[in-house]
Amino acid sequence: MTERDKLIENHRQSLIEEEKRELKNNSDLITKFLEYCQKKNISITAKNIEYIQTIGIVANYPNILNLLNDRIKADKEDLVSFKILDKDFTKQRFASGYLISEMFMAMANPYFRRGHFEKNSFAPRFIELFWDYNSVENEKFISLDFNKVRINVDNLMTMEFDTWYGAKFDNKISNIEDGTVKLSPPLDLEAFDIEFFFGNVHSLNIKWYTKESIENGVKKIIKVFQAEEFKKPNSKIIKNNIEYFPAKYIHAEFDILEENFRHFDGALHFYNETEYYQRRDTDFNHNQKNDLQIKTLSQKLFKVNGKIEVNKWVELTSQFLTKNPLIIEYFEGKLPDKITELVNRLRAEKQ
Repeated sequence: MTERDKLIENHRQSLIEEEKRELKNNSDLITKFLEYCQKKNISITAKNIEYIQTIGIVANYPNILNLLNDRIKADKEDLVSFKILDKDFTKQRFASGYLISEMFMAMANPYFRRGHFEKNSFAPRFIELFWDYNSVENEKFISLDFNKVRINVDNLMTMEFDTWYGAKFDNKISNIEDGTVKLSPPLDLEAFDIEFFFGNVHSLNIKWYTKESIENGVKKIIKVFQAEEFKKPNSKIIKNNIEYFPAKYIHAEFDILEENFRHFDGALHFYNETEYYQRRDTDFNHNQKNDLQIKTLSQKLFKVNGKIEVNKWVELTSQFLTKNPLIIEYFEGKLPDKITELVNRLRAEKQ
């Protein structure tokens, strides 16, 4: 066994011991929660309880969130309005992604977590900004984890601070020409450098187009924004026992006459290997140019309906594409200074 293997094994054993210790120390809490579930005719046992270092004491059971609170109603896109959630839950500072009730905490969809992995912390800072974003001029929706709840209702939270702050975007949206844009990390960087400095991004596809319609007797001119982020092929996830290449997707609609966004949503697209390479190496016009139409599996993660200020849209878009400086490059016309300095330093070392 190598030294690296020893370190990995020691870490694995330490996590096992920590879980045993935390479950034992919280046995009264767990018993109380199980009794609460029994009163609601939920057939959950201690086998459904686990400790996750980055989250806390978690109850795993199919559709447990809805069984605990049947007032939580998802729409046809499996999103829940905060108007519903705010009636039965509270939000707390330093607990972004969690909704707090007396006996448990509901949690945002695990696809908001680092690497889309259910046991990681929420990827800063999108979830924090979206959690705190409130406006009387729109309605926001979120995708929740219906199969897990946190049962230790306290202030203990894992804090993470590595983040990319939102870009400044001062241009008038109506002045943007229709068309596609494709951004990629510098081609001369090594794989490790791209993973470390660019969040393992292969490319960022962007498209703007204009559409006109008559709504309630009024002519509307809408500027539509689409963005899709492709990671390197080693970034994969398992969904329904199938291996997919995940790609974050953003859609927004800007009302030219009202001069503000009226709709904004984000999703995760799941491509199989063939679809991934077809779509990654083309652009948003792929389906218009190709007879082999790609209709990928998709899961909506959030949406906002109503007036959204341009600066807030830019900030949330930047943070949803966490650790991807290419979106900063698009909004500002250049990569962040820190990234540019590091790239220049790496190039100098190769000379």
